[in-house]
Amino acid sequence: MSMFTLIIVVIVVLYLLGSIKILREYERGVVFRLGHALPHPKGPGVILIFRPFDQMVRVTLRQEVLEVPPQDIITRDNVTLKVNAVITLRVVDPSKAVIEVSNYVYQTSQFAQTTLRSVLGEVELDQLLSHREALNSRIQEILDKHTAPWGVKVVSTEVKQVDLPESMLRAMAKQAEAEREKRSKIINAEGEFAASQRLVDAAALLATQPITLQLRYLQTLTDIGTEKNTTIVFPLPIELISLFNKTVAGGVTGPGVTTQPPAPKPDQPL
Repeated sequence: MSMFTLIIVVIVVLYLLGSIKILREYERGVVFRLGHALPHPKGPGVILIFRPFDQMVRVTLRQEVLEVPPQDIITRDNVTLKVNAVITLRVVDPSKAVIEVSNYVYQTSQFAQTTLRSVLGEVELDQLLSHREALNSRIQEILDKHTAPWGVKVVSTEVKQVDLPESMLRAMAKQAEAEREKRSKIINAEGEFAASQRLVDAAALLATQPITLQLRYLQTLTDIGTEKNTTIVFPLPIELISLFNKTVAGGVTGPGVTTQPPAPKPDQPL
């Protein structure tokens, strides 16, 4: 074998070794042969790329996380917010992701920013805070329609953080405090109503047996006496108070009691 032949064989072997490419399980290779894309992407495993006729673009099929920078949003009730989001996407068609768009990650990010502003600008602040899952689904659906022609699938969209102005935080705190005070007053009123109902039932029960009222009275005196205090309890019959009220009002006649007639007025004849 001549030296020239040996050189040719070595060059061919080196060329073949340089043409061997290994793609991982999550990678696909979009091959352009003489400028034309092959119908199907290559990989995974060992593939041959014959340069300079072939050119390959690696595309990963793994999910990618894209963070949308904070956006200034004015809600429908004229509240200014800063909202950012997180988008998870993956490539489902490597050929379209390479041919149809120059940079699918950057393009998805731009669409996500505009979609986030437009969707959240149509709702009120309360809806944004309480119906976040519905808004996430709506944003994902809109983005998925835009990215489907590129072979990119938006897996999920989550509103990450909502920054409220300081004045709005104070107003929300006052509203929450007022709501709690309202609930506290309602609970107290319900407790008073229930207590009054029980007192009515107790009074009706005590009225059936008058002796129970006297026993309850004595029990109360016993409870007060167990405490070490200086309170003096003097039981006063209700009948005595009634008799005193009648005496003061009109006077009474009886042994040792003299009732004087009222003095005549100056203009009244004697």
